[in-house]
Amino acid sequence: MGSKRKSTVKKNKRLKKLKKTVYEEPEELKRAPHSFVIHRGQIGKSLMQLVKDFRKVMEPFTASSLQVYKKNTIKDFVALAGPMHVSHLCVFTSSDTGVNFRVARLPQGPTMTFKLHNYALSKDVISSLRKQMVNPKLFSHAPLIIMNNFTGEGLHINLMATMFQNMFPTINVTKVNLNDIKRCVLMNYTPETKMIEFRHYAIKTVPVGLSKGIKKIVQSKVPDLSNFNDIDEFLLKPELLSDSEFEDNPNSNVIVPQKLVSRGNIVGTQSSIRLSELGPRLTLQLIKVEDGLMSGDVMFHEFIKKPDEKHGKKRELSIDEDKEDIKIDETDIEPKKGKKEKSTT
Repeated sequence: MGSKRKSTVKKNKRLKKLKKTVYEEPEELKRAPHSFVIHRGQIGKSLMQLVKDFRKVMEPFTASSLQVYKKNTIKDFVALAGPMHVSHLCVFTSSDTGVNFRVARLPQGPTMTFKLHNYALSKDVISSLRKQMVNPKLFSHAPLIIMNNFTGEGLHINLMATMFQNMFPTINVTKVNLNDIKRCVLMNYTPETKMIEFRHYAIKTVPVGLSKGIKKIVQSKVPDLSNFNDIDEFLLKPELLSDSEFEDNPNSNVIVPQKLVSRGNIVGTQSSIRLSELGPRLTLQLIKVEDGLMSGDVMFHEFIKKPDEKHGKKRELSIDEDKEDIKIDETDIEPKKGKKEKSTT
């Protein structure tokens, strides 16, 4: 009996320790928008890789290793959305007409359907660059969203802008830490073509006014001095000076307001902001806006327009005419019914 009591006491102590060590997310993380990025139906390897690339864009507030099975339905993901604080659902589908991209606000909508005209995977974008900037630390913080030219007539444009903005966490300009802003998502809308260009970049700050050789030394990159007799030959090499003058564009120069982790960037001095594309690239066109979650009233459609008021009046008149015809038919039927009753008697 004594051994059983000791074992139960030990179990209770372990349970108390586990309760104390349970991790609870802070309120800022709970309020941040989370997302599910999934696919529906049969898709190829290229589109499957695009789903994985888009999950990298939405990190860290997304389920990067989410597995989707054929038997899963939209209701299954909606049921998981509440406890996991998921606010948006992104769905890629493929059909005979092309590839569609849906963005839905959970749990009740609205839902926006885009046609994916063309896309490029992250591996193709990075391989085409001369200078590649790929670091896993870039995805430890959410990207900065930049909206360009989302102005014009129609509520669907404003709804589109607010939907994309709410997919990413808001930034408090007075309290933001610049070391946390390592990526940005640029979305450019062209009213003439009604196309949206989606781009994903990594942000890097570099000190201005230094030659390429000095920048390597400042940034703790050990240069190869085997072909030089003296370090002065390396620092005063004309090729390195010309490359530095070409890279330092005055339009991208800013004054550093905070202390940055990267070396060479001193508070109060000028530094240059450089972007390195990470991918993927997307070209989207808004096709339809639905009031509910993947269903409901159609608020906007690119190809199907709502009928005018004149057409509505004509439709009402035709319905009234049909009612009059029905009344006439009923009057014709009544005397016939009387004749039948006489014959039966």
